[in-house]
Amino acid sequence: MYEKILVPLDGSELAECALPHVENLAKGRQEAEVILLRVIEVEIYPIPKSYARSIDMAALRSAYMAETEQYLTEVQSRLAKAGLRARIEMVEGRAGQTISNYAREKGVDLIVIATHGYTGMRHLMFGSVALKVLHESQIPVLLIRPEMAHE
Repeated sequence: MYEKILVPLDGSELAECALPHVENLAKGRQEAEVILLRVIEVEIYPIPKSYARSIDMAALRSAYMAETEQYLTEVQSRLAKAGLRARIEMVEGRAGQTISNYAREKGVDLIVIATHGYTGMRHLMFGSVALKVLHESQIPVLLIRPEMAHE
């Protein structure tokens, strides 16, 4: 049923709570492909002239991208050991919108994403990438709460 499953990851344990559910959905299905997506949110702040010469933004970006790729490759390897076919993707942009756009453009069948489940004031303060994806996506979204991770 779900041949292309998108799993947005941000490097946190919370985000990885979605992985056991993805394993259950895709295990034993050779046609299933898991896409591990990391959205890199780049915020540009003005750099004071006194620091401009001492900060190598290209080197910082390169190091961050390499660290991100290493993390995703490790998760990919864990899924491969569980018998799943997975690939990694890194995209720059605003998380919620970028995840929804990526899923639509790449023909994804299902998005599986973890959520804190914040409500009220906490939701207003922190926002929710998962909620933005849920509202913007035209593709089915499976929201995983952390307490469901080991069920």
